[in-house]
Amino acid sequence: MTVQKTDVVIIGAGPVGLFAVFECGMVGLNCHVIDALDAIGGQCSALYPEKPIYDIPGFPQISGAGLVEQLELQAAPFKPVYHLGQRVDKLEQPNGVGGGFRLTTSKGNVIEAGAVIIAAGAGAFGPNRPPLANIESFEGQPGGCGVHYLVRRAEDFRARRIVIAGGGDSAVDWALMLHGVAAQIWFVHRRDQFRAAPDSVAKLRALDGYGLDIVVPYQLDALEGGNGVLTGVTVKTLEGQTRSLPADALLAFFGLKSDLGPIAQWGMELDRHHLPVDPANCQTSVPGIFAIGDVATYRGKLKLILTGFAEAASAAHAIYPLLNDGKPLHFEYSTSKGTPGSGVKA
Repeated sequence: MTVQKTDVVIIGAGPVGLFAVFECGMVGLNCHVIDALDAIGGQCSALYPEKPIYDIPGFPQISGAGLVEQLELQAAPFKPVYHLGQRVDKLEQPNGVGGGFRLTTSKGNVIEAGAVIIAAGAGAFGPNRPPLANIESFEGQPGGCGVHYLVRRAEDFRARRIVIAGGGDSAVDWALMLHGVAAQIWFVHRRDQFRAAPDSVAKLRALDGYGLDIVVPYQLDALEGGNGVLTGVTVKTLEGQTRSLPADALLAFFGLKSDLGPIAQWGMELDRHHLPVDPANCQTSVPGIFAIGDVATYRGKLKLILTGFAEAASAAHAIYPLLNDGKPLHFEYSTSKGTPGSGVKA
């Protein structure tokens, strides 16, 4: 068994986890990053890669994908090691409390670290699949075809016939963004009321009949096609009336199911699937394990990306003395310290 060693293991490669790489690097700590998704970015990449975000300091507007790209570049000088498409199945303290951690992933990677930062949002997450026969055979098709639960690039769906199912913000937002890109959009929902923002719903209704048809009250009933090639989607009313919609792709937006998974078995105090932390340093009830971002909770917590960024800095600064025999950190601003390759000298 090959054991990889590092200072800190970060669980979660979303924006907050990526910024934690930077903050750890700035105090001289190396990081390995583990994420259940096949790509970095977390929910930013999975749910709204092309949707604008307005509350990131210094960026009046930036897309989810753009934010992740910038954070990856910011972390790159510190050479993080990414373990993607896997989750942490086991966490041990072979040398007892204070002696570091050994983590084993679902792909068999074994990593030893002095501290752990959990930046896993609400845990490992995946799509809520609609109960359709053989749906798995249509998943993962390239070029804007087949069944998808997220959109990475609107351009992938150019000139495609698309069925969008769902009534929340994700479904409505992507219908608006793909209008004019797709050849035809069928927007399917079980009732003529939507959970999305009223302004977005008004824009959706204004497009009805202009390259976008609102199909209500219908729900998904079956997929048409074979050998992984989708040709249409059958929808049905509660009374049993069916309709066939010709389609190259189905975008099913029924939310994500999240699960802390094995994290919940690591002996930490839990509060409704969240990890209570000391707001001064973001340490959980287990010494050496820290939690930041949406998974962390404390009184007065604001669930914002920028809050998670600040928590990443607090955790990194708290970990430094833990891994350096209690030696206090001589804090320096980035303007004087610089980063590897920046040319700035203290």
